[in-house]
Amino acid sequence: MSSLGKGLTAASLATNLQSRGFKVKLRKLDPYLNIDPGTMNPNQHGEVFVTNDGAETDLDLGHYERFTGVFATKHDNITAGSVYQNVIKNERKGKYLGNTVQVIPHVTDEIKFRIFNDLKKIDFLIVEVGGTVGDIESLPFLESIRQLRNEMSKNQTIFIHLTLVPYLNAADELKTKPTQHSVKELRGIGIQPDLLICRCERKITETDKEKMALFCNINSKNIIQALDVTNIYELPLVLNKENLDERVLYNLNIKKYKKANLKKWREISNLQKNPKNSVNIGIIGKYIELKDAYKSLSEALYHSGIHNSTEINIIWINAEKSINVKSSLKNLNGILVPGGFGKRGTLGKISSIKFARENNIPFLGICFGMQLAVIEYAQNVINIKNASSSEFKINNAENIIGLMTEWIKDGKNVKRTINTDYGGSMRLGSYECILQNKSLISKIYNKNIIEERHRHRYEMNIKYESLFKENGMIISGKSPDGMLPEIVELPGHKWYLGVQFHPELSSQPLKPHPIFNSFINASLNNKKHAKSK
Repeated sequence: MSSLGKGLTAASLATNLQSRGFKVKLRKLDPYLNIDPGTMNPNQHGEVFVTNDGAETDLDLGHYERFTGVFATKHDNITAGSVYQNVIKNERKGKYLGNTVQVIPHVTDEIKFRIFNDLKKIDFLIVEVGGTVGDIESLPFLESIRQLRNEMSKNQTIFIHLTLVPYLNAADELKTKPTQHSVKELRGIGIQPDLLICRCERKITETDKEKMALFCNINSKNIIQALDVTNIYELPLVLNKENLDERVLYNLNIKKYKKANLKKWREISNLQKNPKNSVNIGIIGKYIELKDAYKSLSEALYHSGIHNSTEINIIWINAEKSINVKSSLKNLNGILVPGGFGKRGTLGKISSIKFARENNIPFLGICFGMQLAVIEYAQNVINIKNASSSEFKINNAENIIGLMTEWIKDGKNVKRTINTDYGGSMRLGSYECILQNKSLISKIYNKNIIEERHRHRYEMNIKYESLFKENGMIISGKSPDGMLPEIVELPGHKWYLGVQFHPELSSQPLKPHPIFNSFINASLNNKKHAKSK
């Protein structure tokens, strides 16, 4: 079922296989009819992860990148919507030569083509099938992988099924029936799992394993328990200890492989368990009902917490509710305003930005957070009281933030208007940014040209640059043509940075992002300074 941890399990397996010297690639099959998750509500589906090549994808691809260090691409998230769209487009062009277009073979053939499309030299392709076994939406995907088992040579494929083994407190026992029925559903559509990974909060006894082995037609050695962990970066270690990667290699009849080297993962797990310091970081957002809505952001903070040997206490503050600034923000060591869309919650975010600026608290504004930092500064320092964004559609406003009609991507002008489709129409993917010499941001990166991932429609208008500079806020990063402001900062502030891109998308536990490293370090120094007063 959903939210069991299929993405984390797939990423952890990939990490374990990498540690033995194998090259891996991960792909996600999503059964929903959206072309991509770009237009979905983050409170329902979680964050939208953006790849370097500009694809809006499922958040699991973020886990894939963070665990393996292998960059995902637009080919790695395969949705039912994109599959059906292409099948219908091919039908309209007559590519099926007059045949009746059906789920089998046309839809399943399209899925199989996409599974293997644009693969470089790899040893393992790990394909995660989203959704829940038995749901009508996922049947074409399950049928496609069933066909692949028949089409490929022996020992080339393996089915791993992640199931829930719930613990009933009243009866004081683990229940294996959900797993038995789930496997029964799978076998009914022609798939016999080779391995079971059982998500559980209590240890599974050998008796329970033998029972599942009997009813699920599987060797008990191929039943792996996945106990809950205190942090997700323990999972590769836990699954390795349970011999998951060894059982995969055994079932594929692979006999020559290196011993797993997970030293670095043990180090970061130990650092996360034994921090020397702690800081309180406030995230002022409007999608906080579902923490997965800011998954990459929270993980990026934890990565830099490990780097700084610091426990990160994230204080989630709902921007849509009335924020009592003094009581809600006074104990924060750093304030972060993340990306978002629309007018809702802007007053709460702007008041938090003002508090950080006036009280010299380290502040990081990301995407929409940067835009609101610019608006706050215009309203309260430059005294442009009607400063706003054209996104809010306020009459008689001075729109310092606006819809830029075009930008250059891969040497081509990309145009958009207010009537452009929402899906896939933003400035997406990796773009270059030129940094100003001797600025805070150039010191953070220790270079003058960077590339970061974007996901936004609106930009700060460059014509206001001199006005802001005269009043103390500088644009310290711009697009190569100098037309799009990318970074703003306040030289007179302890640590104040607004970035139009999303640095959290490229942070990894073994390679934390420099902006977050600097932000956490500044927040830690702020805490020490406050204590010494």
